[in-house]
Amino acid sequence: MTTLHDIRRTSDSRIVGGIRILLAIVFLMSGAMKLLVPFLADAWSGQLLAANLPLYSVTVWTVPILELLLGITLASGGFTRPAVLVVVGIMIVATYVHIVVDDPSLFPLQPSEPIIPLVVMVLSGYLFWKGAGAWSLDLKV
Repeated sequence: MTTLHDIRRTSDSRIVGGIRILLAIVFLMSGAMKLLVPFLADAWSGQLLAANLPLYSVTVWTVPILELLLGITLASGGFTRPAVLVVVGIMIVATYVHIVVDDPSLFPLQPSEPIIPLVVMVLSGYLFWKGAGAWSLDLKV
């Protein structure tokens, strides 16, 4: 049986901590840009519509807010393993969007191929395996 202690178990590895902080920055920036930068918000909206994803009116707002919350969670290093499971779920959908949307103008700051979502999933898998690393709340438990 997995305990709360097992979920938060980690070492003080600076490499792991650095990867976690890098992902935190990615998610903080991504969420903020989707909410605050008009041409990126339009591109985000266009991606959702072009991919024909359900619940557009909910997704267009909740995903950027969830990305901000994930960024904060990853930055703090508390409960990193559950957070990266959510990250992987988001990145699976992002990979799908990259594959089905064939309009490069909807991906203004990234390649239209799913390179970034795949790299984020690999890094998230590493964090799931290793934990939060250095400078984390999980390390203090």
